[in-house]
Amino acid sequence: MAERASDRLLRMLGMITYLDRHAGVPVEEIAEQFGVTADQVLSDIDTLWVTGTPGYFPHDLIDFDAASYEQGVVRLTESRGMTRPLRLGAREAVALLAALRALDSSLRPALDREQAAVLSSALDKLTTAAGDAAAALDVRLGLDAAPDVATAVATALRNGRRLHLRYVDASDVTTERDVDPLRLVTDDERSYLLAWCRLVDGERLFRVDRILAAEVLDDPVADHTVAPDAGEFQPGPDGELVTLHLRSSARWVAESTPVEAVRNLEDGSFEVDLRVLRPAWLRHLVLQVADEVLDVRPARVATEVAAAARAALAAYGPLADEEG
Repeated sequence: MAERASDRLLRMLGMITYLDRHAGVPVEEIAEQFGVTADQVLSDIDTLWVTGTPGYFPHDLIDFDAASYEQGVVRLTESRGMTRPLRLGAREAVALLAALRALDSSLRPALDREQAAVLSSALDKLTTAAGDAAAALDVRLGLDAAPDVATAVATALRNGRRLHLRYVDASDVTTERDVDPLRLVTDDERSYLLAWCRLVDGERLFRVDRILAAEVLDDPVADHTVAPDAGEFQPGPDGELVTLHLRSSARWVAESTPVEAVRNLEDGSFEVDLRVLRPAWLRHLVLQVADEVLDVRPARVATEVAAAARAALAAYGPLADEEG
């Protein structure tokens, strides 16, 4: 799956700080620390090596010891100030404080004692630093879940108890299952419960707004080993491989959608390969970027999307007749 640019940026910034605190680290050790491959570490270092402050002359760039690098050891020699403590402006401090208060008001029941203590400490320090601006904030993080569902999920996470869920998926199919909750996962739009589903004997992400009911059971959760990226949706190899050829203005598709590969073309357009488990999801995506689509493979998928669009337009006909 292609990595989001924002995720890579955060890793590389973290890598600079990590290397600044450790004098010479083998590539394999960095890979283990950041949960990526050794090849990805080398690619990140090569990118950082040509990155720096405005001017971008050799003395403006982040630098590494070349001799150590050739021996498979990364030694940072110039960070270009990237490791200096972050100084927040007023707006940045308020935005961060709003996020922390939202986390505190809605998710504190799901935090363990150590996590709650860290959150409280960060809130106190940032509130003091923000001064009068902090007094105007009143933020709550909406989980898009029914209150009883949110309470049950938080209780099960806090107490390490199994949950019985009634859940409706994207295909509008309702199932009931027992799960061992692991943690809450949020992105820009949705909140998910990452849990070990006993029905399929594997980890699954459940959108909390699709949990119709949740009951905390007396059974304690079992120990489960999950992948480091289990909190990210990644279609499995069983899905159909579909290729979209898109104009450059639809670049957000590659950044925000789980894709297997991205190929940039000479004319500025690009192709993405996706594994599709639910045709309805793909139809929705293609209709979103219809004006930017240059080609779809296999052709059958394009035909199905076009048919769905025509059916949607036809549905307006009877409505127009009734209003007339």
